[in-house]
Amino acid sequence: MRDAYHEELDSIGESLVEMARLVGSAVGRATTAMLDADLKLAESVIAADQKVDDLQHELEARAIALLARQQPVATDLRIVVTSLRMSADLERSGDLAQHVAKLARLRFPESAVPRDLHATILEMGQLAQRLMAKAAEVIITKDVDLALQLEQDDDEMDLLHRTLFQHLIDDRWKHGIETAVDVTLLGRYYERFADHAVSVAKRVVYLVTGEHADELQAADAPVEGA
Repeated sequence: MRDAYHEELDSIGESLVEMARLVGSAVGRATTAMLDADLKLAESVIAADQKVDDLQHELEARAIALLARQQPVATDLRIVVTSLRMSADLERSGDLAQHVAKLARLRFPESAVPRDLHATILEMGQLAQRLMAKAAEVIITKDVDLALQLEQDDDEMDLLHRTLFQHLIDDRWKHGIETAVDVTLLGRYYERFADHAVSVAKRVVYLVTGEHADELQAADAPVEGA
């Protein structure tokens, strides 16, 4: 019975990794669909989000069944509860990738992104994919140091987001209001996607240590004047 119980816990972790890999791939493909005005690719990203939703529903059902049957405590309880929260982050990440693809579909056969912003949006999409790949690695390895690094990596996304916003408020902006709205939404989608990847990593920190990432970072910070 205990072997079956731990196999079920392991299975929940494997589902989280699969979700992370799926949404990471989705945001990369959605970015390509956006920049290339590729309708077929956009449609495939939109349809594929159902797989992420299904995985989350299955994970929730298994987790709730474990809580009811096994009444886990201590570390095992942390695993189950934290996994439920991570699955919500990952499902939302999938939705954000789908939003990018839906915007690509909406503006087809044109691209929603002006040519002079293609490089910035491409960089944001690639960074979002890398962050989620690192989050998947953190789920697998339970590497607390790697998990804490994600927040620093996210600073790069925040910088790209600010760069995008500077283009929008520049007096030389010549692409109109509709495109400005599209670009604003895209920047927000990528920024929120990165935030969810960081959130997943932080939850792994809590799972492993029983402490929140912010508390660990505060404890490790140098004391002023020391």
